[in-house]
Amino acid sequence: MNLWVGITDYDWFSLLASRESVEEVNFWRPSARQGFRALQPGGMFLFKLRSRKFIGGGGFFAKYLPLPLSLAWDAFGESNGALGGHLKSGHVWSLQNRP
Repeated sequence: MNLWVGITDYDWFSLLASRESVEEVNFWRPSARQGFRALQPGGMFLFKLRSRKFIGGGGFFAKYLPLPLSLAWDAFGESNGALGGHLKSGHVWSLQNRP
């Protein structure tokens, strides 16, 4: 079985972990310049929390689609791991510049 470990933001993880039931999530990368080819559909995707030494959760990869912020919000809503009516570009910018 193929698997991938994605480094994720603690706020993204906390919001989604607080939900009683989560069917799908959008694991987005703020500066994706190329497609995601590490997994085929059905591969295991694990979420490692940034600056913590453990895996926080996981799921099965469905597909990669390059989407603008507005379309990602329309498609996934709070399953993007953010509250409110849209993803804030400033929040995305701050994530791009983290080590």
